[in-house]
Amino acid sequence: MRNPRIFQAGQLIVDETITLADDAFGHVVRVLRLNEGDAITIFNGEEPFQYTAELCNVNKKSADIKITSQQENNSESPLNIHLGQGISRGDRMDFTLQKSVELGVNTITPLFTERCGVKLNAERLEKKRQQWQKIVISACEQSGRAIVPVVAEPMLLNDWLIQQTTALKINLHPKAQHSIMSLPMQNNRVRLLIGPEGGLTDDEIAKANENNFQDVLLGPRVLRTETAALTAITALQCKYGDLQ
Repeated sequence: MRNPRIFQAGQLIVDETITLADDAFGHVVRVLRLNEGDAITIFNGEEPFQYTAELCNVNKKSADIKITSQQENNSESPLNIHLGQGISRGDRMDFTLQKSVELGVNTITPLFTERCGVKLNAERLEKKRQQWQKIVISACEQSGRAIVPVVAEPMLLNDWLIQQTTALKINLHPKAQHSIMSLPMQNNRVRLLIGPEGGLTDDEIAKANENNFQDVLLGPRVLRTETAALTAITALQCKYGDLQ
């Protein structure tokens, strides 16, 4: 059995002993039932390294780890993708975030659009964002990534469209004239706009076009929001990233 990969925030230094975070302790000791002397792999989400560590001082409420070695982690794609995802209902948003991280997305901004159908007050919205960030962390643990993508604060679509960026900006549209595979890539940065269930309205598409988003086509079929996001990311990674 390979060492479980666990996210541990903060600075990680070889030969130092630190206390496992509460979430990590719960997973390692209570779920996986690891004991003193067992090895785990940890990463802090901020640097392209991972570390081997050994469990020690394990008790019912906490555990320490001694960091024994550092390894490079080269799992990040050369293509930087910022996903602007229209917020969808139920588990679809969770699924989209999880799988997009596995496919190499770097930043995710949940977007309120006219058809998103989700209404949350400020407190519930922040709790939801924290939940999404935990899903992203778990996806990194599973997929072998060392850099944890950021789930940005959810915002209105129009506010996201006008943000300054040097990235190539694209929007999936079933009636677009150009294929996503024919895009001219200049600096390996992409902003990908995906509508919610029901898609973007004509006014929202026009607003995106006014802000230099290019309409692109994935194929002759209309895809659900979660399918569209993952298919587009896969196509981009195959053409410009590291999927072979």
